[in-house]
Amino acid sequence: MLERLKDAPAGVDVVQASGTVSKNDYERVIEPLVDDARSEGRRIRLLFEMGPEFRSFTPGAAWEDLKTGLSSLRLFEGCAIVSDIGWVRESTRLTSFLMPCPVRVFGNQERAEALRWVSSLPEGPGISHRLVPETQVLVAEIQQPLRAQDFDALTLTVDSSLEAHEELTGVVFHAREFPGWENAGSLLRHVRFVRDHHRKVRRVALAADSKLAGLVPHLANHFVRAEVRRFGYDELDDAVAWSASPPDQHPTGAG
Repeated sequence: MLERLKDAPAGVDVVQASGTVSKNDYERVIEPLVDDARSEGRRIRLLFEMGPEFRSFTPGAAWEDLKTGLSSLRLFEGCAIVSDIGWVRESTRLTSFLMPCPVRVFGNQERAEALRWVSSLPEGPGISHRLVPETQVLVAEIQQPLRAQDFDALTLTVDSSLEAHEELTGVVFHAREFPGWENAGSLLRHVRFVRDHHRKVRRVALAADSKLAGLVPHLANHFVRAEVRRFGYDELDDAVAWSASPPDQHPTGAG
């Protein structure tokens, strides 16, 4: 059976599995949890606990788990799995890197640590972005490891702009340090975003510390049609001005 526990910090949902988990358990516990999150406009931080009393999932429960997961993955901000069961731990480790949210396995004795971890996940996006409407330049501020949902938000903004314009004038990436990707799912979503939009961007600027200069050739390779240029981290205004200028105008900036 599944039971939704109440001994959790604010913002964290705790579900405990024991005995045999059936399809009815998912319909009774998991589906209302997901529906509550949707209606409240919040993301889910879940601790899923499978102690020594847990035995197995019925085939119907496994299907319900898959179906619910596929339809709700974007709602999850992170998931902590607490279990000492070998097959649970190994299967989670094998699949967690492909999930669009961070997933981590803890032992039964590490439950308190699991709660701390899932409670402390960074809030907000890895990328904050804004579209300058007068120039159609997208400015992306990179602050945290990049998540799949960051690229969903970027896609929504870019596609809305492309409905009214043939191309995006420019994209400016602004980062003190590149923090990488949250997991493989985030990297794949990044690749898909570039694949779908790289021919519709005229210019790409990287406003970053010199240690990130090595990213410029990679940006050039990805955005094959775009002109790519690097600026210093403190030269964001110059980077935006260059991205917005007509092709025959080149405001001064780091080359």
